[in-house]
Amino acid sequence: MDPSRKRRIRLIVALTAAICLAGALMVTTFSAASPERIPSQLVASAEPGKTYKLGGKVVDGSIKREGDTMVFRVRDPKGRATVPVSYTGAVPDPFREGREVIVTVKKHGNTFVGERDSLVTKCPSKFQNEQKS
Repeated sequence: MDPSRKRRIRLIVALTAAICLAGALMVTTFSAASPERIPSQLVASAEPGKTYKLGGKVVDGSIKREGDTMVFRVRDPKGRATVPVSYTGAVPDPFREGREVIVTVKKHGNTFVGERDSLVTKCPSKFQNEQKS
């Protein structure tokens, strides 16, 4: 077989394999991502036992500790809907009232139970306007 033909066949096979692997990576990445939901969306459509990523702000005055469990409320960033969250696990240092958080939760009755060690705080943007008192 001609050496230039062998090189061309190898190139075509390598490019085909690379395209297939890139496509598989994209499909895996997008199918594994779960969108963040806000409290008003979960109140309207959450199914018991199904896992959701809940995002929003911690309501002022809502943080209570009950042994190893922390209970707090999360509200829509620009709305009024709130949901109660019961959480056990590591709590990030910047966690506090008014801070935006993301936590993986499952609905149990009227409460959302956070998965252990899934609580993450969002850092406030340094590009937002400072609030004036």
